[in-house]
Amino acid sequence: MEHIFKEGNDKNAPTFLLLHGTGGNERDLLPIAEMISPNASVLGVRGNVLENGMPRFFRRLSEGVFDEEDLVFRTKELYDFIEDMSKKYHFDRGNVLAIGYSNGANIAASVMYHYQDALAGAILLHPMVPLREVEIPDLKETPIFIGAGLNDPIIPKAETTELVDALKAANGIVTEYWGEAGHQLTREEIVKAKQWYNDNF
Repeated sequence: MEHIFKEGNDKNAPTFLLLHGTGGNERDLLPIAEMISPNASVLGVRGNVLENGMPRFFRRLSEGVFDEEDLVFRTKELYDFIEDMSKKYHFDRGNVLAIGYSNGANIAASVMYHYQDALAGAILLHPMVPLREVEIPDLKETPIFIGAGLNDPIIPKAETTELVDALKAANGIVTEYWGEAGHQLTREEIVKAKQWYNDNF
């Protein structure tokens, strides 16, 4: 997978796994990582799927309707990629924090839905439920921040609430931030994510 790795100064900080939204790339979330913790190592990844020329992490059948078979395949692909990169770049595989926006947040959630101890934590910005009728592994009090927009035209509030409930039921410790904005990222939610990060890491 196309990617960028930047080694940070803080060896105790988690390595940030940056997962862009539809049409983004491996560098899109670097400014957000910089805001949250400028000294952390970062692994920015570009999705392997193209939709009308726009990179994504998995296929969808229509807006909000995922190709579930492809999602499962791409989730394993990303999980294995993190494993390989931890050996290549010598970062702690057990201390990886995902920062995902939209499509990137969805695949980050899918990684947690499918694999035990896959992530040390996650910042999910405007996520949806990746799959239903999946038994989520015990998240063992993994800290998770979810940022959402009350006026998001793409993701209904009930969708995000369902994801929150599912992660909590699997013993994740979920912190929610609801802004007034739509699907776009806002400075306010990144500031809240930074506060959450400082409290948990």
